Amino acid sequence: MSKFEVWTEKYRPVKLSEVKGQDEIIDRLSAFIKSKAMPHLLFAGMQGTGKTTSFLAMAKELYGEDYRDNVLELNASDERGINVVRTSIKDFARTRPVTENIPFKLIFLDEADALTKEAQHALRRMMEDYTSNVRFCLSCNYSSKIIPPIQSRCAIFRFQPIRKEVMKDVISKIAREEKIDLDHTAMDYIYDASEGDLRKAENILQATTAIADKPSDSIPGTTRVTVNEVREVVSFAEPTELYEILKLALTGKFKESKDKLADVLVKYGLSGSDAISQFQKQIWNSEEFEDKIKVKLIKSCGEYDFRISEGSNEFIQLNAFLADVVLIGTNSRF
Repeated sequence: MSKFEVWTEKYRPVKLSEVKGQDEIIDRLSAFIKSKAMPHLLFAGMQGTGKTTSFLAMAKELYGEDYRDNVLELNASDERGINVVRTSIKDFARTRPVTENIPFKLIFLDEADALTKEAQHALRRMMEDYTSNVRFCLSCNYSSKIIPPIQSRCAIFRFQPIRKEVMKDVISKIAREEKIDLDHTAMDYIYDASEGDLRKAENILQATTAIADKPSDSIPGTTRVTVNEVREVVSFAEPTELYEILKLALTGKFKESKDKLADVLVKYGLSGSDAISQFQKQIWNSEEFEDKIKVKLIKSCGEYDFRISEGSNEFIQLNAFLADVVLIGTNSRF
């Protein structure tokens, strides 16, 4: 077992045909490679869905051995200001491509939604001035944070969360390569914890394998990984405990629900955002709550998740969320 390698890099696809879960996007990128012509690109979608991997695979197939001379990679979250556009990007864009049969170079801006508005406007101008010999590819989690003038100049590709069956295929392949006997319950738990993020799923599997020390009885020479090991790694509360907290609050038992939530947070090491996210899942999956109550609870989840993401005290906001649930239950006569 390769314990000293990062599996997300070890098993990163090197060809477009190896990228999983984004078939339509891969077909269109492959067409660009075949024609050796492409517009500016904007990759949008949640983390771990293959945006950076798809770009790197496309660039390597396009330029071959001259890949590094024709591609500039920058992470916009590190260099957010206008200076990076005026210096690094402009210097690279001024020069002609090294490869003769491809008339343009590629500039990849990862996490482009972290660029300031001033930097984005400067980038928009540069996309116009150097379009003869440079193509830009911007990657972001939220396309709404990219200014409209840039969006209108790009072909937008929206990467979807990795589907369950695709993620299971990838994780199963890695498990076979690393000699891991992974049971189906553990696989489902990894998928639920990853929420469609393949990179996160691979990291969970590697971390889980590191603490698993029991050989498999069914497959000789492999390490057995069960849902118990996954639970030790993942900050994921038991659904029944969260559901019980919601029911206590809806029936007006605020103190009991608050005390139980405090125990769950300590027991599983949950952050405030994790707790709200898991509450939301329980609300949607519940068959006991009426639709009217579900809508009010989901609205409350969104409000308090936003407050936590903006830097408010997690403990206070979680207690306020439970107080809101109590009021919803009282007004709805749950």
